[in-house]
Amino acid sequence: MRPSATDRRPPAGEQPWEGLPVRQALPGLLAALDRRGTAVLAAPPGTGKTTLVPLALAGLVPIARESTPDSGPDGGPGGPPRRVVVAEPRRLAVRAAARRMAWLLGEQPGGRVGFSMRGERRAGPGTLVEVVTTGVLLQRLQRDPELTGVDTVLLDECHERHLDADTALAFLLDVRAALRPELRLVTASATSDTAAWARLLGGEDGPAPVVEAQGTAHEVAVVWAPPPRPVRPPQGTRVDPALLDHVAATVRRALAECGGDVLCFLPGVGEIARVAGLLGGADGVDVLQVHGGAPQAVQDAVLAPGERRRVVLATSVAESSLTVPGVRAVVDCGLAREPRTDHARGLSSLVTVRASLAAARQRAGRAGREAPGTVYRCWQQAEDARTAPYPAPEIALADLTSFALQAACWGDPDAAGLALPDPPPSGALAAAREALRAVGAVDGSGRVTARGRSMAAVGVHPRLARALLDGAARVGARRAAEVVALLSEEPPRALGDDLAAVWRQARAGGGGHPGWAARWRDEVGRLRRGLDGAAAPDEGPEVSDGASDAVPDRVSDGAAAGLVVALAFPERVARMRGDRTRGDRPEPGAARVPYLMASGTAAEVAGGSPLAGEPWLAVAVADRPAGSPSARVLRAAAIGEDAARWAAAPLLAVREEVVWAVPDGGRRGEVAARRVEALGAVELAAVPLRSPEPGLLRAALLDGLAREGVSALLTWREAAVGLRERLAFLHRALGGPWPEVSDGALLARAEEWLGPELARARRRADLERIDTAEALRRLLPWAGGEALRLDALAPERIEVPSGSRIRVDYSGERPVLAVKLQELFGWDAAPALAGGRVPLTVHLLSPAGRPAAVTGDLASFWRDGYRAVRAELRGRYPRHPWPEDPTRAEPTRRTRPRR
Repeated sequence: MRPSATDRRPPAGEQPWEGLPVRQALPGLLAALDRRGTAVLAAPPGTGKTTLVPLALAGLVPIARESTPDSGPDGGPGGPPRRVVVAEPRRLAVRAAARRMAWLLGEQPGGRVGFSMRGERRAGPGTLVEVVTTGVLLQRLQRDPELTGVDTVLLDECHERHLDADTALAFLLDVRAALRPELRLVTASATSDTAAWARLLGGEDGPAPVVEAQGTAHEVAVVWAPPPRPVRPPQGTRVDPALLDHVAATVRRALAECGGDVLCFLPGVGEIARVAGLLGGADGVDVLQVHGGAPQAVQDAVLAPGERRRVVLATSVAESSLTVPGVRAVVDCGLAREPRTDHARGLSSLVTVRASLAAARQRAGRAGREAPGTVYRCWQQAEDARTAPYPAPEIALADLTSFALQAACWGDPDAAGLALPDPPPSGALAAAREALRAVGAVDGSGRVTARGRSMAAVGVHPRLARALLDGAARVGARRAAEVVALLSEEPPRALGDDLAAVWRQARAGGGGHPGWAARWRDEVGRLRRGLDGAAAPDEGPEVSDGASDAVPDRVSDGAAAGLVVALAFPERVARMRGDRTRGDRPEPGAARVPYLMASGTAAEVAGGSPLAGEPWLAVAVADRPAGSPSARVLRAAAIGEDAARWAAAPLLAVREEVVWAVPDGGRRGEVAARRVEALGAVELAAVPLRSPEPGLLRAALLDGLAREGVSALLTWREAAVGLRERLAFLHRALGGPWPEVSDGALLARAEEWLGPELARARRRADLERIDTAEALRRLLPWAGGEALRLDALAPERIEVPSGSRIRVDYSGERPVLAVKLQELFGWDAAPALAGGRVPLTVHLLSPAGRPAAVTGDLASFWRDGYRAVRAELRGRYPRHPWPEDPTRAEPTRRTRPRR
């Protein structure tokens, strides 16, 4: 086995921790805690902050201290040993940290150093340092806010900004302020961005002390290794295969150019598996895959030196939480995964994003932990200018339902009094509280109920806790726990999308995934114990009868899976789209089968799935690919309609539905009034509604006007068109009080000018019969008397010298008077409209009614233009008068009599 700088024993007489760089910072840290009780520790990866600092805080290693009243005479730790809790954001890091600290003491985990995580605990009465996940720490704080017997809490890797860690810090600050001011609190970060943490921990007394440990990291050479051809940016969780091909090639290059092991960072399990497949033929090299769901044997192998060279393919868990010995080269694909929540659709998912600059530095540092190393960055250097400096805090991105329940149990439902590094987004918190109200976890004011406390004690997402508690009475405790465990310990994607089939494989040993199956069994046992210890909830939509294994309705396993999933995600109950009266089934070979969720979200199931064509589904996992109108069902179970109605009962409603409906392929809409029974957005049954509520009817008619347009749906006869054009002209020329009469403006004031007719209308024909000219007159400015000047400001007709009353055309930008030339003899000027502001444009017509000239100045026309018109037209129209001086001629509508 190759030696490792981290695991090899020191020379005789030297303790294994003496060479760790953080040792030099310990006297200052201990002194800061003696003075203030809080401190921020900034220590780069590899300095020993995760392993040596807790041992020093517990008094388990002799560390020279600055002179303090409780120091021992030899400068070593004074007083009795202290109990220390170390909180890590990931289970993988918990086990690794405990194992490393125990090794430093020459022990195995479970003695003076222990650990606890969901479903596993190795600690006893003599344990002084206990490493826990932040989730476990939150559970302990809820059970025992004083943390009885604990002297110091160290929150590790706080720079990663996990939501549980931020919440735990806020709760601990509350504990120090109100219950235990002597409780010591340390936040440890692998970055130097410590000012905000110092302000938060220090509170009103000023910033907490910041202690920095200088690392001994070796120089890391940076090699920019972008793909030879452009690759598509990630969409959702999809990563361009061309990038992964390039990453695999870069790993081979690193193996050829560098000694030691290669650590390669990838965003997720799928990408790790693909690159591992591409590297399968690497001679003399072991390829290890490290992620949160990796088997324990793989995790142990990564943390120990190997006999051969290794390529370790890892997610971000290896950025700062784990020390991988033997690494001399890092290959960084430059991507990471972040949570996203679509509150409108009730979907949570992970998306692939560019890793922050801080993450890139952390990853690169892994190459220089033991010796000079090299980092290969698979992107253009110029891209760093557009990259975020730090990762986004999880509280800004994630589903906040669990956080909201934690805050409610803590007694602060609004989280307004919590000292959080960043406040929760108000919209996301409101959505979370609404979800908790729907399952009876909080009351109308947001205060936690007895049922909510039982749900929180289970230690899973509140949705899953609801499914466990309510499902146990319906399908039996064992089966409820087994299905919920499938939802909390996500099965490998290779097991398929049919949750009932996955359940059978889990019971049979995991279908080729024994490590996951073992974790699933452990989670089932933990959930069963949680059910046994939970008080029967006495509030909420459904009440559990306790943890009995009895199956009251003899529900089959397949039906049980669907029912429990529907209890967890009632808004994701989905029905296949199509005409179910004809028994529609999906087309053979269809690529996707469409469904509609109760939330209103369209969803699709792969055509080859065993779920395709099931009338009803309970969807456990779905995502919505970028740019897609439909969600993609990734895991679900078939469910019957009766079970769907029971599980999603709060979404069941009977409503009057009055809408403006347009037939498929049609253009003429009509009012459709029905009484609808629905499960959320999924329609179950409908009957015609004979007397719809007037408000709903009016809203439907207004929707019809909006969709088809005021000009198209209403009837506009000549008088109405003329009045509308005159009003439009006055609005352009004078503005208020003359109304705007565009389609949009008329729609906005529809209830005002269509008032009585709209109130009486029940269908399209009623709208079409409205006298729009009469209705428009309601918009005239009657109150100020301006309406009486309509005919003066914009006359419908103008009398010309011949005595004719000619209609004015207001349809264009300028009003136009079109009249035969002979009728205007002797007229020096046409009248100006809008109170003299807008000149009238005159279209002079030939005797045949064709335009002969256009002018806005008649006097100028008679003087300069008439001669040319006269010369052109007098021969063609000899019976009409063409005087030489039109200004003195008699206007006429008639021709000269024949001689």
